[in-house]
Amino acid sequence: MSWPLACFAIVGAVLGLGWLAYERRRPSARMLAVVATLAAMAALGRDAFVALPEVKPITAMTLVVGYALGPLPGFTVGALGMLASNIMLGQGPYTPWQMAAWGLVGLAGAALGALSRRRLGRVGLALACMVAALGAKEIMNVYTWTIGASHTPAALLATAVAAIPFDVVDAVASLLFGLAFAPELARLLERMRTRMDVRWEPIAAATLAVLLLAGYAPATSQAGSPVNREVAFLAAAQNADGGFGGARGQASTELYSAWAAIGLAAAGRSPQSVTHRGRSVLNALSAQAATLQGPGDMERTILALHACGVAAGSLGGRNLVAELVRFRNSDGSFEHLVNISTFAVLALRALGHSIHDPAVRGAANWLLRQQNGDGGFSFAARGAPSDVDDTAAALQGLVAAGLRSRPEVTRAAGFLLAAQNPDGGYPQQRGSSSNAQSTSWAIQGLIAAGRNIGSVRHRAGRSPLEYLQSLIAPDGSVRYSPTSAQTPVWVTAQALTALAGRPFPVGPAG
Repeated sequence: MSWPLACFAIVGAVLGLGWLAYERRRPSARMLAVVATLAAMAALGRDAFVALPEVKPITAMTLVVGYALGPLPGFTVGALGMLASNIMLGQGPYTPWQMAAWGLVGLAGAALGALSRRRLGRVGLALACMVAALGAKEIMNVYTWTIGASHTPAALLATAVAAIPFDVVDAVASLLFGLAFAPELARLLERMRTRMDVRWEPIAAATLAVLLLAGYAPATSQAGSPVNREVAFLAAAQNADGGFGGARGQASTELYSAWAAIGLAAAGRSPQSVTHRGRSVLNALSAQAATLQGPGDMERTILALHACGVAAGSLGGRNLVAELVRFRNSDGSFEHLVNISTFAVLALRALGHSIHDPAVRGAANWLLRQQNGDGGFSFAARGAPSDVDDTAAALQGLVAAGLRSRPEVTRAAGFLLAAQNPDGGYPQQRGSSSNAQSTSWAIQGLIAAGRNIGSVRHRAGRSPLEYLQSLIAPDGSVRYSPTSAQTPVWVTAQALTALAGRPFPVGPAG
């Protein structure tokens, strides 16, 4: 029977493309590459467990991809993962049914992410993986029923009952896989989604002309130049609850509210003095305290509270310091991740912990051991590809820990200098296109390392500050790149720290 497959495919395509049209998003080439890689990983994960029938991580992976990245990536990973894995396990008439069933798992994950605003905890995600596995197996039970001799409701019930032991094993396995890695994978994918998705906005001809001319306009070469327009843009984007969304008019989240607070403080404006209907970003952060989950959320909020000039140890009845320290491992790292360990150092220093504090020193020493041979750092640990953002962040963490004189700091600065593009900006990965956020990170890292950022120029002649200033739009927002204006609040807030020449941790204004 081909009609169920046709229905599932049509539903998946319509929902996925419709969602993209609603959000006005187009996946970038890098996002497409990420989705292809995830589909391959899902297929390999299924094949790796071939010796254990019904024990497969593909359901949990597919649901989390949809949850974090949206419907089209979720559907694609589920469908292509099944197709690719069957190259080894064997193709058959069941393959299109599997593609449809696990494609729907990806769509279910996307719906769950939208309904929960991607704030589910470990147990919630794991339970969702279990339910998704049961749903996918029931679709496969329908397939088994269609190839049988009898197509009565009784025959369908008998098929489902006979499959209960296999379905239960698959559901429990998916639950365990969800408990093992779902939140971590979701956070990693959400980070990539925010950085790689492109939101296409209509742009007036006059504005386009200004942007084109901006690339050739004279710009100062020193950090600390006036940023009044950028601050005014953030103030105008503030929501009634005092918080900020990724763009003007979008709902407030802790992520964007925290970065806005840090950007305002870096620009010399007290975040508490920027209010909407009597509420400041501090009110929004307090209201959003219940949404904080992993160590990254704790660290970012601590840095934002420090920028607001308030005691950063607690928020909304939660002891952020105690919760953060619980993620510290015996080797001194936090979550065995460079990114999380770096921000742990910065957060602890913002809290007033000495450079000799065991948690600060332990995390910093672990960071030193994670430097790659090229001088850079990755998001994860030594051996993973180095990138500009995490190298610049790790450099700031090492300097904040009192290790500026270490040769690792010099080598990390050298990695950043070598990664600069001819346009003066910096890419997230060496060799790719420049963007405002990676350029901002690089500027902060180089300033932390003691470099005169005004003298940092590509041999083509442009400096990172000139690149960043060329992206400032007439309304004061900072574009992500010459062709993209995604998450303007986040991009502008991070650019402010670089334009003001303020490495992390950023203290209160004044």
